[in-house]
Amino acid sequence: METTPQCTNPTHSDSFDDSENGTLLPGLPDDLAQRCLSSLSPSLLFSVCHPWRRLLYFPSFPPFFSLYVLFSPLHGPTTTNPVPGGIDPQNSIEFFSFDPISSSWTPLPTPPQNPPLHLLHRHPSFLSRNLPIQSLTVSNHLILIAATTHKLFPALSSPLVFHPESNSWFYGPQISTPRRWCVTGSAQGAVYMASGVGFHYQGDIARSMERWDLNKKRESWGWENKAPLKDGRFSREEVEAVGYRGKLCMVNVKGNAVKEGAVYDVELDKWEEMPQGMVAGWNGPAATMDEDVIYVIDEVKGRLSKYDGEKDCWEKVIELEQLKRAEQITAGRGKICAISAKGEKIIVVDVRDKPARFW
Repeated sequence: METTPQCTNPTHSDSFDDSENGTLLPGLPDDLAQRCLSSLSPSLLFSVCHPWRRLLYFPSFPPFFSLYVLFSPLHGPTTTNPVPGGIDPQNSIEFFSFDPISSSWTPLPTPPQNPPLHLLHRHPSFLSRNLPIQSLTVSNHLILIAATTHKLFPALSSPLVFHPESNSWFYGPQISTPRRWCVTGSAQGAVYMASGVGFHYQGDIARSMERWDLNKKRESWGWENKAPLKDGRFSREEVEAVGYRGKLCMVNVKGNAVKEGAVYDVELDKWEEMPQGMVAGWNGPAATMDEDVIYVIDEVKGRLSKYDGEKDCWEKVIELEQLKRAEQITAGRGKICAISAKGEKIIVVDVRDKPARFW
């Protein structure tokens, strides 16, 4: 689940012409009218008239944020209970974006199938455990970086990237060692991948760290080795590294279990111990707002908290029954979006309001 700017929507026309409502603003050419209207709220433009609504999805209009999710069947397909339409088990996932202005879900284009893409979320032999498909957003790109095939091998030899403005997929630079159950995160426009398991467990891979800098020109993209971890304790499950004030913060175990934390200094290329207060309150999924404030949800209590770096403690923002069993969260534009109840609910919390508002 990610947030990233959405500029185009295939369900809307890019034309300004409308036989019923005429031009955007009577008496003004459309290019000048667009400059006047672009300062208004997208929700206001959507509700006034059809020409203004179509303007929202024109490529030159300022982008607004959308929510991106991966959909998969509630029950994994089997040979005795096939998916309708004969969908192959390893290909039974789809990507959708939620347009907050029109309140509608739109499927993303089909990812490239050369090489064939096999991403497995539920394995028929492991009924109680989902297999992670790890993704993140960096520099207005949605990036899939690690997943598992039906043979329990790493699924991606290169990151799969979706660019919202062009509404297209492409592959990023090849990964030196494809892996799964690894550390993924971003900071200052760069992607970081660490630890994990390849086709087989290897100690040097479980301690490795690599960076892909999207700030560089595309022809210069590539992975570079960075300072390794001290051990392989972060290779046991998917780990989200949260970008926070020039550092990447992570814990090696989800939920309220005893865990170990680590902090990576991006500028110094150095690993540090996580502050005690930070690791003690990291009891669920976490996300960062503009790489400046970390939010975490206690998945048992349903408590959303933010981290105070000066006091090394977590401050309660709101506690909700709906946030219990939260699985993933993301943050953007002053809002926290959380998926809970085994992927069946999405809860949005506006942390800018005092007290915080939710729906």
